[in-house]
Amino acid sequence: MHLTQLNRECLLHLFSYLDKDNRKNLSLTCHQLCDIFLDPCLWNRLHFCSPSELRRDNFVLGPFLRYLTIRWYSSMVQKVCNVEDWMKNTIQKTICSKHESLVSSFLASVSHTCPNLVHLTLSGCAHITDEDVIFVLKNCKKLHYLHLENCVRITDYTLDGMVAHGISLQEVKVDFCRNITKAGLQTIRQRRPSIHLSAERSAGMIPDSKPEEKVPFKTLQQLVFFS
Repeated sequence: MHLTQLNRECLLHLFSYLDKDNRKNLSLTCHQLCDIFLDPCLWNRLHFCSPSELRRDNFVLGPFLRYLTIRWYSSMVQKVCNVEDWMKNTIQKTICSKHESLVSSFLASVSHTCPNLVHLTLSGCAHITDEDVIFVLKNCKKLHYLHLENCVRITDYTLDGMVAHGISLQEVKVDFCRNITKAGLQTIRQRRPSIHLSAERSAGMIPDSKPEEKVPFKTLQQLVFFS
């Protein structure tokens, strides 16, 4: 019996055991299997291990997506992406420029095409901003679980967005996000006590602080003279 003689339900079941790459490779063999690959109900879970995977065409975004995870465990995250923008050298800025918008653009696509998302994990996504997360909260009204880990640009503004727009949120984790403060965590606990909130190390880390603008020495001399 040839594979394509199986009914659609059986083919979808077989595809469900394959990873993204193997699904894509199999879909290239004939139009029938390509049609199975494009079926949205096959794509209720997506897991990515680096932003570069978001560029591939080996997955489908659609209303059936329920669980999305983007985890990037890399030395580049710690040594390059997590460095404050004003402290990066030219090489670091060049490296980041090649991928810094990937996750943000992907989350925008998810917000537009995946309204039934219930579970979102973002780990090591150093370039995503408060606006990116809040945009997801505004459009994915069924989101129950949100886990942000080592996302250095996330601030208390995201916590405010959870209160205002996360109408279905039940559990929130903000771990190792150094720009989250104790005051922000306390606010969300007071305003949304129904949310199970945890924050490992976030409020205890050293937050970013832009260097103060230095006054030129000549200006200091003038201030002393006229005083």
